[in-house]
Amino acid sequence: TRYARVSIGNVEVKAEIADTPLKQARGLMFRKSLPENEGMLFIFGKEDYHGFWMMNTSIALDIIWINKDMEIVHIEKNVQPCGILCHVYKANEKAKYVLEVNSGFVEKYNIEVGHFVELI
Repeated sequence: TRYARVSIGNVEVKAEIADTPLKQARGLMFRKSLPENEGMLFIFGKEDYHGFWMMNTSIALDIIWINKDMEIVHIEKNVQPCGILCHVYKANEKAKYVLEVNSGFVEKYNIEVGHFVELI
């Protein structure tokens, strides 16, 4: 498992990297918890309208879409786990990266669309 350090706002996140179709499809499914200030960073081959759903996910998440210029273009807060009929969350702008963190993270650290992210 590979990790990246993601600097976002005034906080750093230790993010597990999901950069293959298999890792991206699995995401955080079946995880019972996520340590504070940890998450998963999805890295896609190209910028696009990447959709996310919470099927088989046990923990509520904040989902942050980031474009190729490392700017946050969309945020979904407190996305709840779901069973079979799951809503797909998408940004209205293209993203190259998506960061999933614990629900409440975005509010706690005052993270907003337009902020920039740095991979360390």
